[in-house]
Amino acid sequence: MSDHVDALAEREGWRAEDFAARVHYQGAGDAYSIEFYDPSECVLYWKVKEDGETAVPVSRDAVPGPLRERIREDLTAAGIDAEVERRQL
Repeated sequence: MSDHVDALAEREGWRAEDFAARVHYQGAGDAYSIEFYDPSECVLYWKVKEDGETAVPVSRDAVPGPLRERIREDLTAAGIDAEVERRQL
């Protein structure tokens, strides 16, 4: 694991998985899985369907602003440039 992944795993709700860190959020009837990949320094958003098992990738524009801001705050607290959250793949 990298230092960035370890640092994110110390944040509330985040967990480390090799070269990536993941967190799950649920609110207003929607559930999301957010992943940070250290090798490519990018953030991916997935919307989790009601079955809790199926997730589909979603664009940043489809993710609520407060959730995106929370992710940027967590990145910053982990010593990661928050601008990676805006990086397009």
